[in-house]
Amino acid sequence: MNQPFSVPFQHPFTPDKNYTKSVAYFSMEFALDQALKTYSGGLGFLAGSHMKSVYGLRQNLTGVGMLWKYGYYDQGRKRDNSMEPQFHEKIYHFLTDTGINFQIPILGKQVWVRAYYLSPEVFKSAPMFFLTTDVDGNDEQARSISYSLYDADVTMKVAQCMVLGIGGAKLLDELKYQPDIYHFNEAHAISAAFYLYQKYKKLPELKKRMVFTTHTPEEAGNEKHDINFLENLGFFSGLKMDVVRKITGIKDNTFNHSLAALRLSKKANGVSRLHGEVSRQMWKSYPGICEITHITNAQNNAYWVDETLEKARIGKDSEAISIRKKELKSILFKTVADQCGKIFDPNVLTIVWARRFAAYKRPDILTWDVERFKKLLDNKDMPIQIIWAGKPYPKDEGAINTFNHLFYLSHYFDNMAVLTGYELSLSKLLKDGSDVWLNTPVVTREASGTSGMTAAMNASINLSTYDGWICEFAKDGENSFIVPVAEGDDINKTDCDNFFDLIENKVLPTYYNDRKEWERITLNSMNDVNEPFNSDRMAREYYEKLY
Repeated sequence: MNQPFSVPFQHPFTPDKNYTKSVAYFSMEFALDQALKTYSGGLGFLAGSHMKSVYGLRQNLTGVGMLWKYGYYDQGRKRDNSMEPQFHEKIYHFLTDTGINFQIPILGKQVWVRAYYLSPEVFKSAPMFFLTTDVDGNDEQARSISYSLYDADVTMKVAQCMVLGIGGAKLLDELKYQPDIYHFNEAHAISAAFYLYQKYKKLPELKKRMVFTTHTPEEAGNEKHDINFLENLGFFSGLKMDVVRKITGIKDNTFNHSLAALRLSKKANGVSRLHGEVSRQMWKSYPGICEITHITNAQNNAYWVDETLEKARIGKDSEAISIRKKELKSILFKTVADQCGKIFDPNVLTIVWARRFAAYKRPDILTWDVERFKKLLDNKDMPIQIIWAGKPYPKDEGAINTFNHLFYLSHYFDNMAVLTGYELSLSKLLKDGSDVWLNTPVVTREASGTSGMTAAMNASINLSTYDGWICEFAKDGENSFIVPVAEGDDINKTDCDNFFDLIENKVLPTYYNDRKEWERITLNSMNDVNEPFNSDRMAREYYEKLY
């Protein structure tokens, strides 16, 4: 098979003088475009924006990811309209088969891996390599490693991490490409460290090349496995167990992926200022870990921002923002009508809750007080429309039940909609078409969260708990509406009450009775999010602070 680009691989950009150090960026998911289903949610949105800023800034960085045959999943509906995860094969003619095939040992057998290439010009991103095991020569078990992002089977999920980590590192060797830095976005690719240790032989030689981004705000959320289970899978690339224990400092049989990454990297970062503090606190009792700084997550302006809104922001033209916002709401409401059979009004205040469905994000918090929720939706003097969207993990029955509960509840209200298919395109429509972006996580549980950034870029005001990136952005009543941090025994009830208080007493009256104030807060929000939460700033900081 002819290789479409020569080996050794040469980065297609002439890098900007500030970004000449070569970096390989490993991530389990990338959200680059609606057409490429290699993502599930926030981690992918973040990585995708980062790759777009690499393109814009001309940085010497190459992305390494996985080519998921069925993507994450397609969010369909059953006959009764309850949610159903569906798995359809994805075929991409815009990816180039590199002709590079190689084997790595997984599960006691040699597994073939093939690499596909995404040229930077296709989606205006960094150059990207995507790995698949869906290759002739593999048995069905080996082929299925790259079928679905985040396989529910523990053995298969670790095998996926090995293809990304060991496979990604070996691909770079096959390409005869030696990056100065290996950057692991989350610990999924940590198996690469053991492959690289065999190459560089000494721990300092490995550490000077490795950096790590952690996204998990709780110790319990960090992935752990039995070390002997991992060894049997081939996770350590044949390294003797005493060497693995020596370089990772792991003395018992529990291999903590994030802890290993922190001990094998020269530097690590949390993904917001608060998350950096939480991470340092969480890991400080563990000896031998690297310095943990913070680089706050961000999103790519060029991809997400509506041009007409941006022009109006620069011209401080609140009337133009208001006119454009109604146009964008009308576009979103076509999707509402199509999916739900409901006609929404662009003149009515519209609140959107849209992101991954997970218990700590509390998507259904407004429905916990049934009487108040009903009163809010039945308010004729100051009407409201509320839209929910988002994908739960396909095996998270609790989150799927929450999604379905909201959907069934929506049958009772003409002004409540629950949408399926939350991917990049729908996400963009919702951010463009919302007046208020509702963000409801339990405080300290959200490492960063990024959906509210792109909503704010498109003239939507954040209504949120005080957590993650919001702590660096929000000025209550100036650029956002923030509920006070809940204290006491029942923080769920306190937060629920506080959200209703804010919506009833501040958000609705301002929207309907004080347009000047609404426009002032909207413009402040757009201005305050513009530079600090643009991924160009983030991509710059990775070079300055981490690489």
